[in-house]
Amino acid sequence: MPAKTITLRKQASKSGSKQTAPKATGKNVAPAKKSAEKYAPTKKQLNPLHIAIAGNIGAGKTTLTSLLAKHLKWEAHFEDVDDNPYLNDFYEDMQRWSFNLQIYFLNSRFEQIAKIRQSGKTIIQDRTIYEDANIFAPNLHAMGLMTTRDFNNYQSLFSVMSKFVSPPDLLIYLRASVPTLVNQISKRGRDYENSIRIDYLKRLNERYEAWISTYEQGKLLIIDVDDLNYAENPEDLGKVINRINAEVNGLF
Repeated sequence: MPAKTITLRKQASKSGSKQTAPKATGKNVAPAKKSAEKYAPTKKQLNPLHIAIAGNIGAGKTTLTSLLAKHLKWEAHFEDVDDNPYLNDFYEDMQRWSFNLQIYFLNSRFEQIAKIRQSGKTIIQDRTIYEDANIFAPNLHAMGLMTTRDFNNYQSLFSVMSKFVSPPDLLIYLRASVPTLVNQISKRGRDYENSIRIDYLKRLNERYEAWISTYEQGKLLIIDVDDLNYAENPEDLGKVINRINAEVNGLF
């Protein structure tokens, strides 16, 4: 998908006088440095917003969340991975721990959304409550790794909780192929992810695409990450931030 670019606003001087171009001095002027740091939030972005990043395991959600928080001065809310008491057990025995894990994530994300709405700040969130209910839990049930009784119980609970949840003002979906996911998972070296199967990632990708094609809860921005390296390339990060700024400004 081609990146949309925007011209970021410059603050007008307090006196209201027009800015004039500097006179040439005959000396060589160094070109502006191409860096993501020039992409500052515009005035419109200073209003509190809830922006969420969705995507499969290894798509780059946490990395982008951190970079956006740094460059756009947003507050980051990350997925509870390090302190999750079920995650290691789940990857060792998915069938035994699938329901426990999904209930933990559902509770954790519901609590996170409540804090986001009460914060009065612009928040960038790593993964949404909708992904568990529309992708991970149904996938586990379809694979025979969650019983129908547990799945129905989970869906009933989510249905009740969703009535108290507002969707994000902007959802950013990171689309990645399975080879990209595998490469990025191996790079970060989390021991418990070593047992993730290729067919599991493929099934999740299919469900992500099906969900995102019908997403109507709010504004959506899809970013193809296969040919981007925003973690190490400032130009790639700049392209992503430009597209996000354009969408954010369009929310007003």
